[in-house]
Amino acid sequence: MSNFRAFIKMIKLEHSLFALPFAFVGMFLAAKGLPTWWTILWVVVAMVGARSAAMGMNRYADAEIDARNPRTASREIPAGNISKKATIFYIIISLLIYFVAAFMLNTLTAILSPIPVLIFILYAYAKRFTNFCHIILGIALGLAPICAWIAVTGTIDLPPFILGLAIIAWVAGFDILYAIQDIEYDRKEGLHSIPAVLGIQGSLITARLLHLIAIILFIVLMGVSDLGYIYLAGVLISGAFMAYEHSLVSKDDLSKLNMAFFNMNAYISITIMIFSIIDILVNR
Repeated sequence: MSNFRAFIKMIKLEHSLFALPFAFVGMFLAAKGLPTWWTILWVVVAMVGARSAAMGMNRYADAEIDARNPRTASREIPAGNISKKATIFYIIISLLIYFVAAFMLNTLTAILSPIPVLIFILYAYAKRFTNFCHIILGIALGLAPICAWIAVTGTIDLPPFILGLAIIAWVAGFDILYAIQDIEYDRKEGLHSIPAVLGIQGSLITARLLHLIAIILFIVLMGVSDLGYIYLAGVLISGAFMAYEHSLVSKDDLSKLNMAFFNMNAYISITIMIFSIIDILVNR
């Protein structure tokens, strides 16, 4: 049980607030209303299993890197709260849960289910060879509405891909902000990231541009779906949250970076989910 508690703490289950709301948006968009409770159940199970496996892979892959970084040395594996062997065990359990859920949904979700896992593995090692690791993380989370759409319809269509692109830009933007904390360490270790290349100011500008792109893509989604002005209100509120997030961080003051990372981004995903679902239910 101590290993299990350490694993739950390590994967930061509360960060599911970033991706799970967009899976709900994808489901409601695809169903043009309330999806079946069967679909909701198995999509949630799949999301929890997939995200737990992904975070476990990331922490496992970075264990030695984390141990040398003062900011991350207290994480569960470097601190000795959970072994790498136990971590692998829980990753396997999480993947089994994910694959069972995918097979319980429909044939296409079962066939495509290995693709997110490959993205998770790629991201776990991405900082070793590419500065675009933030984009790969965005892709991992951007798959949420696409997979949820497929879970409901058993088909692939344009709207969830537009939403997925918006999520990629949004996630990459806030991950660049978060990575600013490790600029010097990444440079010393030879790890790749946008902050390590562009510095603080360049990273802040890049994150702002990505978030502007995200807002534009969220609005574009209206043109390829039945979403209306209630949804648009949610997007504009989320845009205000993004602007406030950037106001909390400057080249000379990074003290509020963690609040900007978790609080604001949780508000953004939940806001878009709530306004999207209300819009879909009101206008169906």
